[in-house]
Amino acid sequence: MAEFTADEWNRINSYLDEDPQRYGIPERVYGSVVLASFNIRKLGEISKRDPKTWKFLGSICSYFDLIAIQEIMDELEGFDHIKGMLGPDYYATVSDVTGVFPGEKGLGERLGFLYNYALIKRGDIASDISIDRSKIIRTIIEHYKPLLEVVGPYIDYLKALEDWHADGEKGKKPEAPKIQLPVFISFIRQPFLTSFRIMGHPNTKAYEFMAVNAHLYFGDSTEDRRQEFDALMNWILSRVKQQKESTCPNFILLGDLNLNFKNPEKDRAHIEKHITSFNDEMRQSGSGANVYFPFLYKYPGTNSELRTNARLSETFDQIGFFSYDERLPKLENHDLMGTNPRGPDYGVVNFVKLFQEALDYPPIEEMNADQKKDFFRKFEHEVSDHLPLWVRLPLPD
Repeated sequence: MAEFTADEWNRINSYLDEDPQRYGIPERVYGSVVLASFNIRKLGEISKRDPKTWKFLGSICSYFDLIAIQEIMDELEGFDHIKGMLGPDYYATVSDVTGVFPGEKGLGERLGFLYNYALIKRGDIASDISIDRSKIIRTIIEHYKPLLEVVGPYIDYLKALEDWHADGEKGKKPEAPKIQLPVFISFIRQPFLTSFRIMGHPNTKAYEFMAVNAHLYFGDSTEDRRQEFDALMNWILSRVKQQKESTCPNFILLGDLNLNFKNPEKDRAHIEKHITSFNDEMRQSGSGANVYFPFLYKYPGTNSELRTNARLSETFDQIGFFSYDERLPKLENHDLMGTNPRGPDYGVVNFVKLFQEALDYPPIEEMNADQKKDFFRKFEHEVSDHLPLWVRLPLPD
Protein backbone atom coordinates (compact mmCIF):
# COMPACT_ATOMS: atom_id res chain seq x y z
CA MET A 1 0.00 0.00 0.00
CA ALA A 2 1.44 3.36 -1.04
CA GLU A 3 1.20 6.37 1.23
CA PHE A 4 1.89 10.05 0.81
CA THR A 5 5.39 11.12 1.72
CA ALA A 6 6.01 13.88 4.24
CA ASP A 7 6.77 16.25 1.37
CA GLU A 8 3.55 15.32 -0.40
CA TRP A 9 1.53 15.93 2.76
CA ASN A 10 3.18 19.33 3.14
CA ARG A 11 2.13 20.25 -0.39
CA ILE A 12 -1.40 18.95 0.17
CA ASN A 13 -1.83 20.93 3.37
CA SER A 14 -0.36 24.04 1.75
CA TYR A 15 -2.88 23.88 -1.11
CA LEU A 16 -5.73 23.29 1.34
CA ASP A 17 -4.72 26.16 3.63
CA GLU A 18 -4.44 28.54 0.69
CA ASP A 19 -7.97 28.00 -0.64
CA PRO A 20 -10.10 25.51 1.36
CA GLN A 21 -13.37 26.48 -0.35
CA ARG A 22 -11.89 25.49 -3.73
CA TYR A 23 -12.03 21.90 -2.49
CA GLY A 24 -15.53 22.06 -1.01
CA ILE A 25 -14.67 22.86 2.60
CA PRO A 26 -17.68 24.69 4.13
CA GLU A 27 -16.80 28.04 5.64
CA ARG A 28 -17.48 28.62 9.30
CA VAL A 29 -20.41 31.05 9.13
CA TYR A 30 -21.89 32.55 12.29
CA GLY A 31 -25.53 31.59 12.74
CA SER A 32 -25.29 28.32 10.81
CA VAL A 33 -24.70 24.64 11.52
CA VAL A 34 -23.16 22.03 9.19
CA LEU A 35 -24.32 18.39 9.08
CA ALA A 36 -22.14 15.82 7.30
CA SER A 37 -21.76 12.18 6.34
CA PHE A 38 -18.39 10.48 5.84
CA ASN A 39 -17.61 6.85 5.07
CA ILE A 40 -14.05 6.58 6.42
CA ARG A 41 -12.77 3.31 5.04
CA LYS A 42 -12.17 0.74 7.81
CA LEU A 43 -11.83 3.26 10.60
CA GLY A 44 -10.14 1.19 13.29
CA GLU A 45 -6.75 1.00 14.95
CA ILE A 46 -4.60 4.13 15.04
CA SER A 47 -1.56 2.15 13.87
CA LYS A 48 -3.29 1.37 10.56
CA ARG A 49 -2.89 4.99 9.37
CA ASP A 50 -0.04 7.49 9.24
CA PRO A 51 -0.17 10.31 11.85
CA LYS A 52 -0.40 12.86 9.03
CA THR A 53 -3.46 11.04 7.69
CA TRP A 54 -5.12 11.22 11.10
CA LYS A 55 -4.35 14.92 11.28
CA PHE A 56 -5.91 15.42 7.83
CA LEU A 57 -9.06 13.44 8.75
CA GLY A 58 -9.42 15.35 12.01
CA SER A 59 -8.99 18.67 10.22
CA ILE A 60 -11.71 17.82 7.68
CA CYS A 61 -14.13 16.67 10.38
CA SER A 62 -13.55 19.87 12.39
CA TYR A 63 -15.59 21.84 9.83
CA PHE A 64 -18.74 19.86 10.68
CA ASP A 65 -21.07 20.13 13.69
CA LEU A 66 -22.77 16.75 13.26
CA ILE A 67 -20.96 13.95 11.44
CA ALA A 68 -22.48 10.56 10.60
CA ILE A 69 -19.56 8.16 10.13
CA GLN A 70 -19.76 4.75 8.45
CA GLU A 71 -17.31 1.81 8.46
CA ILE A 72 -16.21 2.21 12.07
CA MET A 73 -14.52 -1.07 12.99
CA ASP A 74 -15.16 -3.01 16.20
CA GLU A 75 -11.99 -1.40 17.53
CA LEU A 76 -13.08 2.16 18.42
CA GLU A 77 -9.56 3.52 18.78
CA GLY A 78 -9.57 5.48 15.49
CA PHE A 79 -13.08 6.86 16.03
CA ASP A 80 -12.13 7.99 19.53
CA HIS A 81 -8.91 9.51 18.16
CA ILE A 82 -10.83 11.72 15.73
CA LYS A 83 -13.24 12.70 18.51
CA GLY A 84 -10.27 13.69 20.66
CA MET A 85 -8.80 15.83 17.89
CA LEU A 86 -12.07 17.75 17.62
CA GLY A 87 -11.82 18.90 21.23
CA PRO A 88 -13.95 18.78 24.38
CA ASP A 89 -17.04 20.31 22.72
CA TYR A 90 -17.57 17.17 20.60
CA TYR A 91 -19.53 14.24 21.97
CA ALA A 92 -20.23 10.84 20.40
CA THR A 93 -22.80 8.10 20.10
CA VAL A 94 -22.06 4.84 18.32
CA SER A 95 -23.84 1.59 17.48
CA ASP A 96 -22.80 -1.93 18.33
CA VAL A 97 -21.22 -4.00 15.56
CA THR A 98 -23.65 -4.85 12.75
CA GLY A 99 -23.30 -6.89 9.57
CA VAL A 100 -21.92 -10.07 11.17
CA PHE A 101 -23.16 -12.40 13.90
CA PRO A 102 -20.92 -12.38 17.02
CA GLY A 103 -18.20 -15.01 16.75
CA GLU A 104 -18.70 -15.65 13.04
CA LYS A 105 -16.43 -14.55 10.20
CA GLY A 106 -17.37 -11.41 8.30
CA LEU A 107 -16.77 -7.71 8.07
CA GLY A 108 -18.84 -6.16 10.81
CA GLU A 109 -18.83 -2.44 11.45
CA ARG A 110 -20.28 0.25 13.65
CA LEU A 111 -22.15 3.42 12.72
CA GLY A 112 -21.52 6.53 14.76
CA PHE A 113 -22.20 10.22 15.23
CA LEU A 114 -19.86 12.96 16.38
CA TYR A 115 -21.57 16.22 17.33
CA ASN A 116 -20.68 19.68 18.56
CA TYR A 117 -22.42 19.99 21.92
CA ALA A 118 -22.21 23.80 21.80
CA LEU A 119 -24.82 23.73 19.01
CA ILE A 120 -26.36 20.28 19.01
CA LYS A 121 -27.83 18.31 21.91
CA ARG A 122 -28.52 14.60 21.83
CA GLY A 123 -32.02 13.40 22.64
CA ASP A 124 -32.98 10.30 24.60
CA ILE A 125 -33.46 7.97 21.61
CA ALA A 126 -30.65 5.81 20.20
CA SER A 127 -31.57 2.58 18.42
CA ASP A 128 -30.87 0.26 15.54
CA ILE A 129 -33.48 0.12 12.78
CA SER A 130 -34.62 -3.43 12.22
CA ILE A 131 -37.49 -5.28 10.58
CA ASP A 132 -39.63 -6.98 13.22
CA ARG A 133 -40.21 -10.72 13.24
CA SER A 134 -43.90 -10.59 12.26
CA LYS A 135 -43.04 -8.53 9.16
CA ILE A 136 -40.29 -10.99 8.14
CA ILE A 137 -42.58 -14.00 8.60
CA ARG A 138 -45.34 -12.34 6.60
CA THR A 139 -42.90 -11.48 3.80
CA ILE A 140 -41.62 -15.07 3.64
CA ILE A 141 -45.13 -16.51 3.52
CA GLU A 142 -46.38 -14.03 0.91
CA HIS A 143 -43.37 -14.72 -1.34
CA TYR A 144 -42.73 -18.38 -0.56
CA LYS A 145 -42.79 -19.54 -4.20
CA PRO A 146 -39.96 -17.32 -5.55
CA LEU A 147 -38.06 -17.85 -2.28
CA LEU A 148 -38.26 -21.64 -2.70
CA GLU A 149 -36.85 -21.29 -6.22
CA VAL A 150 -33.70 -19.49 -5.05
CA VAL A 151 -33.30 -21.54 -1.85
CA GLY A 152 -33.50 -24.84 -3.77
CA PRO A 153 -29.85 -24.81 -4.93
CA TYR A 154 -28.71 -24.17 -1.34
CA ILE A 155 -30.72 -27.13 -0.11
CA ASP A 156 -29.02 -29.23 -2.81
CA TYR A 157 -25.65 -27.92 -1.58
CA LEU A 158 -26.44 -28.92 2.03
CA LYS A 159 -27.37 -32.42 0.85
CA ALA A 160 -24.13 -32.67 -1.17
CA LEU A 161 -22.15 -31.45 1.84
CA GLU A 162 -23.80 -34.07 4.05
CA ASP A 163 -22.94 -36.80 1.51
CA TRP A 164 -19.35 -35.52 1.28
CA HIS A 165 -18.92 -35.82 5.04
CA ALA A 166 -20.56 -39.26 5.06
CA ASP A 167 -18.13 -40.39 2.35
CA GLY A 168 -15.13 -39.51 4.47
CA GLU A 169 -14.62 -36.10 2.85
CA LYS A 170 -13.22 -37.60 -0.34
CA GLY A 171 -12.92 -35.43 -3.41
CA LYS A 172 -13.59 -31.73 -3.68
CA LYS A 173 -15.68 -30.12 -0.96
CA PRO A 174 -19.01 -28.77 -2.31
CA GLU A 175 -19.18 -24.98 -2.58
CA ALA A 176 -22.16 -23.00 -1.33
CA PRO A 177 -24.05 -21.23 -4.14
CA LYS A 178 -24.67 -17.50 -4.02
CA ILE A 179 -28.23 -16.63 -3.14
CA GLN A 180 -29.94 -13.54 -4.47
CA LEU A 181 -33.21 -13.10 -2.64
CA PRO A 182 -36.19 -11.97 -4.77
CA VAL A 183 -37.61 -9.91 -1.88
CA PHE A 184 -36.19 -7.83 0.95
CA ILE A 185 -35.92 -9.71 4.25
CA SER A 186 -33.57 -7.72 6.47
CA PHE A 187 -30.84 -5.06 6.31
CA ILE A 188 -27.29 -6.24 5.63
CA ARG A 189 -26.21 -3.71 8.28
CA GLN A 190 -28.85 -2.31 10.58
CA PRO A 191 -29.10 1.49 10.24
CA PHE A 192 -28.51 3.46 13.44
CA LEU A 193 -30.92 6.14 14.64
CA THR A 194 -30.32 8.88 17.22
CA SER A 195 -32.48 11.87 18.16
CA PHE A 196 -30.89 15.33 18.11
CA ARG A 197 -31.84 18.92 18.79
CA ILE A 198 -30.15 21.86 17.03
CA MET A 199 -30.25 24.85 19.30
CA GLY A 200 -30.77 28.39 18.02
CA HIS A 201 -30.78 31.83 19.50
CA PRO A 202 -32.52 32.29 22.89
CA ASN A 203 -36.31 31.93 22.84
CA THR A 204 -36.30 30.18 19.45
CA LYS A 205 -37.69 26.75 18.64
CA ALA A 206 -34.94 24.17 18.08
CA TYR A 207 -34.79 21.80 15.11
CA GLU A 208 -35.90 18.44 16.48
CA PHE A 209 -35.06 15.41 14.34
CA MET A 210 -34.12 11.77 14.19
CA ALA A 211 -30.76 11.28 12.45
CA VAL A 212 -30.52 7.98 10.57
CA ASN A 213 -26.99 6.74 9.83
CA ALA A 214 -26.99 4.00 7.18
CA HIS A 215 -24.51 1.94 5.20
CA LEU A 216 -26.59 -0.05 2.75
CA TYR A 217 -25.79 -3.11 0.64
CA PHE A 218 -23.09 -2.92 -2.00
CA GLY A 219 -22.90 -5.78 -4.48
CA ASP A 220 -23.18 -6.83 -8.09
CA SER A 221 -26.96 -7.00 -7.97
CA THR A 222 -28.57 -3.63 -8.62
CA GLU A 223 -31.91 -5.18 -7.65
CA ASP A 224 -30.63 -6.16 -4.20
CA ARG A 225 -29.33 -2.63 -3.68
CA ARG A 226 -32.64 -1.11 -4.74
CA GLN A 227 -34.60 -3.45 -2.49
CA GLU A 228 -32.67 -2.36 0.57
CA PHE A 229 -32.91 1.34 -0.32
CA ASP A 230 -36.66 0.95 -0.91
CA ALA A 231 -37.03 -0.83 2.42
CA LEU A 232 -35.26 1.95 4.32
CA MET A 233 -37.30 4.60 2.50
CA ASN A 234 -40.54 2.79 3.32
CA TRP A 235 -39.51 2.42 6.97
CA ILE A 236 -38.68 6.11 7.34
CA LEU A 237 -41.73 7.28 5.40
CA SER A 238 -44.03 5.13 7.51
CA ARG A 239 -42.38 6.44 10.66
CA VAL A 240 -42.66 10.06 9.51
CA LYS A 241 -46.40 9.67 8.94
CA GLN A 242 -46.74 8.12 12.38
CA GLN A 243 -44.56 10.76 14.06
CA LYS A 244 -46.43 13.90 12.95
CA GLU A 245 -47.76 14.74 16.40
CA SER A 246 -44.66 13.60 18.30
CA THR A 247 -41.96 15.79 19.83
CA CYS A 248 -39.48 14.68 17.15
CA PRO A 249 -41.39 14.33 13.86
CA ASN A 250 -38.54 15.09 11.43
CA PHE A 251 -35.99 12.63 10.05
CA ILE A 252 -32.63 13.33 8.39
CA LEU A 253 -30.95 10.40 6.61
CA LEU A 254 -27.16 10.57 6.33
CA GLY A 255 -25.06 7.77 4.95
CA ASP A 256 -23.58 5.59 2.27
CA LEU A 257 -26.69 4.30 0.52
CA ASN A 258 -24.74 2.69 -2.35
CA LEU A 259 -27.25 4.03 -4.82
CA ASN A 260 -26.65 3.17 -8.44
CA PHE A 261 -26.34 6.74 -9.70
CA LYS A 262 -23.75 6.45 -12.47
CA ASN A 263 -26.26 7.74 -15.02
CA PRO A 264 -28.29 10.30 -13.03
CA GLU A 265 -30.81 11.06 -15.77
CA LYS A 266 -31.74 7.37 -15.94
CA ASP A 267 -31.17 6.25 -12.35
CA ARG A 268 -32.97 9.15 -10.67
CA ALA A 269 -36.37 8.02 -12.01
CA HIS A 270 -36.65 5.02 -9.67
CA ILE A 271 -35.58 7.00 -6.62
CA GLU A 272 -37.84 9.94 -7.39
CA LYS A 273 -40.81 7.61 -7.75
CA HIS A 274 -40.80 7.18 -3.97
CA ILE A 275 -40.05 10.80 -3.20
CA THR A 276 -42.64 12.24 -5.59
CA SER A 277 -45.38 9.82 -4.56
CA PHE A 278 -44.78 10.54 -0.88
CA ASN A 279 -44.76 14.30 -1.34
CA ASP A 280 -47.96 14.07 -3.42
CA GLU A 281 -49.59 11.93 -0.75
CA MET A 282 -48.61 14.36 2.01
CA ARG A 283 -49.94 17.34 0.06
CA GLN A 284 -53.24 15.61 -0.65
CA SER A 285 -53.67 14.65 3.00
CA GLY A 286 -52.78 18.17 4.14
CA SER A 287 -50.15 16.88 6.57
CA GLY A 288 -47.40 19.05 5.10
CA ALA A 289 -44.41 16.67 5.30
CA ASN A 290 -41.72 17.03 2.65
CA VAL A 291 -38.98 14.74 1.30
CA TYR A 292 -35.85 16.16 -0.28
CA PHE A 293 -32.50 14.66 -1.34
CA PRO A 294 -30.40 17.62 -2.57
CA PHE A 295 -27.57 15.44 -3.91
CA LEU A 296 -29.92 13.84 -6.45
CA TYR A 297 -30.07 17.12 -8.35
CA LYS A 298 -27.69 19.35 -10.23
CA TYR A 299 -26.14 21.95 -7.98
CA PRO A 300 -27.83 25.31 -8.72
CA GLY A 301 -26.03 27.24 -11.45
CA THR A 302 -24.11 24.17 -12.69
CA ASN A 303 -24.82 21.39 -15.15
CA SER A 304 -23.78 18.45 -13.00
CA GLU A 305 -24.51 16.53 -9.83
CA LEU A 306 -21.93 16.30 -7.07
CA ARG A 307 -20.08 12.99 -6.86
CA THR A 308 -19.22 11.34 -3.53
CA ASN A 309 -16.92 8.41 -4.34
CA ALA A 310 -13.17 8.86 -4.75
CA ARG A 311 -13.38 7.83 -8.41
CA LEU A 312 -15.81 10.73 -8.94
CA SER A 313 -18.17 8.48 -10.89
CA GLU A 314 -21.06 7.88 -8.46
CA THR A 315 -23.16 9.57 -5.78
CA PHE A 316 -23.35 6.58 -3.45
CA ASP A 317 -23.66 8.80 -0.37
CA GLN A 318 -26.72 10.93 0.33
CA ILE A 319 -28.32 13.27 2.84
CA GLY A 320 -32.11 13.27 2.80
CA PHE A 321 -34.73 15.34 4.65
CA PHE A 322 -38.10 13.95 5.72
CA SER A 323 -39.67 16.83 7.57
CA TYR A 324 -42.69 18.76 8.75
CA ASP A 325 -40.58 21.72 9.85
CA GLU A 326 -41.01 24.46 7.25
CA ARG A 327 -37.58 25.86 8.13
CA LEU A 328 -35.78 22.76 6.83
CA PRO A 329 -34.80 22.54 3.13
CA LYS A 330 -37.41 21.53 0.56
CA LEU A 331 -37.25 20.27 -3.02
CA GLU A 332 -39.33 23.21 -4.27
CA ASN A 333 -36.62 25.58 -3.02
CA HIS A 334 -33.67 23.66 -4.48
CA ASP A 335 -32.62 26.54 -6.75
CA LEU A 336 -32.16 28.75 -3.67
CA MET A 337 -29.49 26.46 -2.24
CA GLY A 338 -26.27 28.41 -1.68
CA THR A 339 -27.78 31.87 -2.12
CA ASN A 340 -27.61 32.77 1.59
CA PRO A 341 -24.28 32.56 3.49
CA ARG A 342 -26.06 31.03 6.50
CA GLY A 343 -27.74 28.38 4.36
CA PRO A 344 -29.29 26.24 3.38
CA ASP A 345 -26.49 24.98 1.17
CA TYR A 346 -24.77 21.68 0.42
CA GLY A 347 -21.51 20.36 -0.96
CA VAL A 348 -18.77 17.72 -1.06
CA VAL A 349 -15.23 17.97 0.28
CA ASN A 350 -13.35 16.97 -2.86
CA PHE A 351 -10.02 15.84 -1.46
CA VAL A 352 -9.43 13.92 -4.71
CA LYS A 353 -9.16 17.24 -6.56
CA LEU A 354 -6.94 18.53 -3.76
CA PHE A 355 -4.55 15.55 -4.04
CA GLN A 356 -4.55 15.71 -7.83
CA GLU A 357 -3.66 19.41 -7.98
CA ALA A 358 -1.18 19.40 -5.09
CA LEU A 359 0.73 16.43 -6.51
CA ASP A 360 0.68 17.59 -10.15
CA TYR A 361 -1.43 14.75 -11.52
CA PRO A 362 -3.65 15.46 -14.54
CA PRO A 363 -7.43 15.55 -13.96
CA ILE A 364 -8.88 12.04 -13.51
CA GLU A 365 -10.62 12.10 -16.89
CA GLU A 366 -7.22 12.71 -18.53
CA MET A 367 -5.25 10.07 -16.60
CA ASN A 368 -4.23 6.84 -18.31
CA ALA A 369 -4.74 3.48 -16.59
CA ASP A 370 -1.28 3.40 -14.96
CA GLN A 371 -1.65 6.95 -13.64
CA LYS A 372 -5.04 6.14 -12.13
CA LYS A 373 -3.70 3.01 -10.47
CA ASP A 374 -0.76 4.88 -8.98
CA PHE A 375 -2.91 7.85 -7.92
CA PHE A 376 -5.78 6.02 -6.23
CA ARG A 377 -3.63 3.51 -4.37
CA LYS A 378 -1.99 6.41 -2.53
CA PHE A 379 -5.15 7.29 -0.60
CA GLU A 380 -8.19 5.03 -1.20
CA HIS A 381 -7.21 2.84 1.77
CA GLU A 382 -5.07 5.33 3.70
CA VAL A 383 -7.61 8.21 3.65
CA SER A 384 -10.86 6.82 2.20
CA ASP A 385 -12.60 5.79 -1.01
CA HIS A 386 -15.52 8.12 -0.18
CA LEU A 387 -15.70 11.90 0.06
CA PRO A 388 -17.39 13.75 2.95
CA LEU A 389 -20.69 15.40 1.98
CA TRP A 390 -22.39 18.16 3.96
CA VAL A 391 -25.48 20.34 4.30
CA ARG A 392 -25.50 23.77 5.94
CA LEU A 393 -28.59 24.95 7.83
CA PRO A 394 -29.25 28.38 9.32
CA LEU A 395 -29.59 28.19 13.09
CA PRO A 396 -33.19 28.43 14.30
CA ASP A 397 -34.27 32.05 14.75
